[in-house]
Amino acid sequence: MELVLITGLSGSGKSVALAVLEDAGYYCVDNLPVKLLDDLARHLAATKHERVALTMDARGGAELEELPARLDALRASGIDLRMLYIEAKNDTLIKRYSETRRRHPLSDGKLTLPECISRERELLAEIAVLANHVDTSDLSPNALRNWVKDFIGAPQTRLTLLFQSFGFKHGIPLDADMVFDVRFLPNPHYDPKLRPLTGMDQPVVEFMRAEPDAHKLLDDIRGFVSKWLDSFRRDNRSYLTVAIGCTGGRHRSVYFVENLAKDFRAGTQAQVLVRHRELA
Repeated sequence: MELVLITGLSGSGKSVALAVLEDAGYYCVDNLPVKLLDDLARHLAATKHERVALTMDARGGAELEELPARLDALRASGIDLRMLYIEAKNDTLIKRYSETRRRHPLSDGKLTLPECISRERELLAEIAVLANHVDTSDLSPNALRNWVKDFIGAPQTRLTLLFQSFGFKHGIPLDADMVFDVRFLPNPHYDPKLRPLTGMDQPVVEFMRAEPDAHKLLDDIRGFVSKWLDSFRRDNRSYLTVAIGCTGGRHRSVYFVENLAKDFRAGTQAQVLVRHRELA
């Protein structure tokens, strides 16, 4: 089993790091009590979990004194254990707490925020020397995500590319990252033979293929999405939704979505999904 233990100061970015590991396929547990570490390790080994990530921090209280010995025992049992200690400067942490208005986990009504941070450093001092350190004081969340990916040797997250057709008369999808309007193209709806069909039926497909502007627009949309796809990947996006709209969402937009999905399935490393909102 590969076990990644994330610890460090509250507000430094532990949740961001754990989310990266979860996206990479790790079984994740947040704020595990120290006394449950051995039981969890045995359970996960018995259930064939190969990659596990945990966060343990000052919320563990006095139990933290037992952690180094328990970690040594896990290593002796054959578990590949790596530790990541995430921290930040005091003024950075104070600023973050001020912006989020979150309460520090060690706050008891008697300690000020700077005193809580100092106390937390003291509680974690013996654990900190066992781990790889990263200071997030001057790191953006994206930079931290990339650092964690490098730390675990994770491959680049596979992007899910969703092509969705819709009808403008029913409203634009709220989750769309890109929206393209194909309403200026000739509408099969006005042909009585094509009206009951959809953009997946061959007569409508042939109708659209006969339109030179449809070919040009399809090439333009394909080229635009292709050009910026890697930028969305670098932004650590897990999903990218491209919405294609026509008037009713049954003919032209469906035809475009089906063709774009076919092209991107063949030519990218993204997982491609298709949704036809008005046909659902």
